[in-house]
Amino acid sequence: MTVAIIEDETLIAKNLQRLLLQVDDSIQVLATLDSVGVAVKWLSENPHPDLLFMDIQLSDGVSFDIFKKIKVNGPVIFTTAYNEYAIRAFKVNSVDYLLKPIDKEYLAQALEKFKKYHFDSGGMTEKLKELMSTLANPSDKKYKERFLAHYKSGIVPLPEARVSYFVKDTIIYLVTAGNEKLVTDYATIDEIEEVVDPSKFFRANRQMIIHIDQVETYRKHDTGKIEVHLKCDKNVVVDVSREKANEFVNWLDR
Repeated sequence: MTVAIIEDETLIAKNLQRLLLQVDDSIQVLATLDSVGVAVKWLSENPHPDLLFMDIQLSDGVSFDIFKKIKVNGPVIFTTAYNEYAIRAFKVNSVDYLLKPIDKEYLAQALEKFKKYHFDSGGMTEKLKELMSTLANPSDKKYKERFLAHYKSGIVPLPEARVSYFVKDTIIYLVTAGNEKLVTDYATIDEIEEVVDPSKFFRANRQMIIHIDQVETYRKHDTGKIEVHLKCDKNVVVDVSREKANEFVNWLDR
């Protein structure tokens, strides 16, 4: 597999290249490009790689400008510290993303997604157009208002207000405000995060997404981590990492 990295921070670019080779030593990094202008020139003069890694903010603009200047043949994985609306736009439009600092496990998952699915350049161009439209108008994004879950011998639709949290425990469960634990057909927590309203749901950690109305109390540890207790079950303790602590408090304090 051939890749090109578009990133204006040298250390981040080198770290990404190192992680790529750790995940798959057959990967060939054809170029590291540090600006919109350099990327456009290189892509105009060279065969396009199988996969592009692009930072959003570059020294001379944003990476979306590249698509306005040249046709990009192939899929893109964004590396970004962008806001939650952008992140959800990347996922909804099937354009993967990696948050900085880049995690080796998530990088491996992104590469696996690339290998598993077929991306045609025409379809990717259309998805990028949708992405840029979503970024420009984040309020236009529609989120799920009810969720399907297995109950006894049937399936029930549950309005989002009745959801306390989603949790991964081998499979994905929906736990109701009444503390009923129901099986869903979702494959991953990421899949749920794509469709829930971020003003009402928060991705607390890799295993859980919680509803804002179900937060009973929380307390901060000396380590910076936050411990959250939910209304539906006082025995459930939700851990929010130090890195996400401020984001969690801001989410609650609106």
